[in-house]
Amino acid sequence: MEVYLDNSATTRAFPEVAEIVSRMMTEEYGNPSSMHRAGLSAEHALKAATEQIAKTLRADKSEIVYTSGGTESNNMAIIGTAMARRRYGNHIITTAIEHPSVLRVVQHLQQEGFEVTILEPDETGHIHPDAVKEALRKETILVSCMLVNNEIGTVQPVKEIASLVHGFSPEIRVHTDAVQAYGKIPVIPKELGVDLMSVSGHKLHGPKGVGFLYVKKGTLIRPILFGGGQQGDLRSGTENVPGIAGLGEAVRITFSHFAEDTEKMSMLKNKLIEGALTLPEVRSLSGEAPHIVSLQFPGVRGEVLLHTLEDAGIYVSAGSACSSHKKKKGSPVLQAMGVTEEENNGVLRFSLSSDNTEEEIQYTIDTLSNVVPALRHYRRS
Repeated sequence: MEVYLDNSATTRAFPEVAEIVSRMMTEEYGNPSSMHRAGLSAEHALKAATEQIAKTLRADKSEIVYTSGGTESNNMAIIGTAMARRRYGNHIITTAIEHPSVLRVVQHLQQEGFEVTILEPDETGHIHPDAVKEALRKETILVSCMLVNNEIGTVQPVKEIASLVHGFSPEIRVHTDAVQAYGKIPVIPKELGVDLMSVSGHKLHGPKGVGFLYVKKGTLIRPILFGGGQQGDLRSGTENVPGIAGLGEAVRITFSHFAEDTEKMSMLKNKLIEGALTLPEVRSLSGEAPHIVSLQFPGVRGEVLLHTLEDAGIYVSAGSACSSHKKKKGSPVLQAMGVTEEENNGVLRFSLSSDNTEEEIQYTIDTLSNVVPALRHYRRS
């Protein structure tokens, strides 16, 4: 049996998505900026995808800017805001549990003269709004806090944070990385109170290499790519029509049975956690999101357990796929939560999609029940 439980790294594209991507590459392949019929057909596909996405967000179509994915969306939001508002201040607030595409950006801006405050989470992996409040100052121009953590699945109080930030000053921009949230929990930017929001297509059964940035009307950001002036001059370059059309189709399918899928993922998540906790010493670090399970296996090296599960046809991860191959001392997210290096090295992430089944989860539990005691015995002998 093959069990894919690494859906936070990437998801398998829906068959309908693959079909529309292929069609837009081989049949309706015009440039949407061209004025002839082929160009108009491509432009129509872009508009249809934008309408679909905007509807799920209760947003205006003009508030959607397409990018190459979550990393570019985060870069555009943070660098674009910093450059646009530099004359008003130079202070940026973010958190220690952000994705590298946020943390490395603010580190870059710090080298460019910006001041950065990085907030630590509590022991459960949550950022307290009071910590944000204490960090605010008159020079603050941007607060960036992710909505769902990609490693442990904690849902951050972004709505409360945005409310207090804008209460302190309506001129401060609030950005959230919603890459692990969109399509998994309800996400309405205006209800959250955010000005900018990042999304990636391949996390919800869409193509890789495409995503979008929600930019609230009236929010000025500087472009980080320059060229032909596409997308209102915010993101130049010929639009990735196949990817965008595929993303639009993935969004349509995802939200056509959103409630059923999230309920199913929550059920599978609870089943996996309950089964794993029957093993001695195993601890769950999992947050509230319906699709992410973080389990700590004391006495076992996470990397060894990962490959042992792989041998059994079960695919999981040891943290963020974007940085895990470089990590030597475990997850920075878990370190920020106070997890020791030894404990950190025994943590694995199991991430679900609606494709997963109860049979797959039971097979995973049974496999863990067999291999974890054996690995512990081998390590201690």
